[in-house]
Amino acid sequence: MYHALSFLTGVVIAVMVFINGGLSEYYGIFVAAVIIHIVGVVFAFVLCAAQGKRIPPRQHQPLWIYLGGAIGVLTTVFNNFAFGKISMTSIVALGLLGQTAASLATDCLGLFGMEQHPFKRESFIGLGFSLFGIFIMMDRTVGSAACAALFSLAAGVSVVLSRTVNACLARHTGDLQGSLVNHLVGLPITIVVAALVIMRDPAAFADLSCPSVFSTQAWIYCGGILGVSTVLLCNITVPRVSAFRLTLLTFVGQLFTGILLDLCSKNTYPGTSFVGGIVVAAGMVFNLVYEHVSAVRKPNGKSY
Repeated sequence: MYHALSFLTGVVIAVMVFINGGLSEYYGIFVAAVIIHIVGVVFAFVLCAAQGKRIPPRQHQPLWIYLGGAIGVLTTVFNNFAFGKISMTSIVALGLLGQTAASLATDCLGLFGMEQHPFKRESFIGLGFSLFGIFIMMDRTVGSAACAALFSLAAGVSVVLSRTVNACLARHTGDLQGSLVNHLVGLPITIVVAALVIMRDPAAFADLSCPSVFSTQAWIYCGGILGVSTVLLCNITVPRVSAFRLTLLTFVGQLFTGILLDLCSKNTYPGTSFVGGIVVAAGMVFNLVYEHVSAVRKPNGKSY
């Protein structure tokens, strides 16, 4: 069940990115981020109110467990710094590499109070497939823009940090309340970032003062709703699925849903992304099958 929810998380993320892309075309990336967080806060608050759920008062919890939303904003900033300097395929590949490294560290060391998942022998095959898939997706732009590549790696690491910190918070507040706090923390930060960007280049945002610039397409404002759903799903799966497996399942769901959305909207997608995704998915399937067969044989006294 939790593996299916992990895959579903990737599907939801892909749809969310597609919708948020439409919003960003109208308002720019940073203003769109503010709108997304406002919608997310309102949606999560309404859900909490409807279900009678409240955020419990802070007692002895460390402050860092409230920083998941702030780390999530960093993910956007890091990706924006990399965008245009290296290819989108490389951004995705390096982001996955950063997530893989952070996930393995979280699993092996039990960081942030997460359950330890020692690296198993059979996991080397899945890891090998993942690294090979990442290598396939990267291109020459990475070598010519080392700084942008580092930002993409940092974005991947921040994804794992954000979802893990949010899951720690959810233990004390509840899954839905944790998603609300995530957006409440992220909202003022996105406002500050957007304000700084507007102050730096006011001309680029001059059209926002004109009412006609606001889109009447309601669907492009739904990204915040899916953002709440994504954090909620992660709050459920992070404590129950190893970080490495969660990363791969989410990536596979996101990649192939993204390709499907591209086909439906008649956009093109890099063939290397498809091939790399197939390789990563193959490694994931092998690991799942291997572990299932091992679990079946153990009661009979057989092992590999």
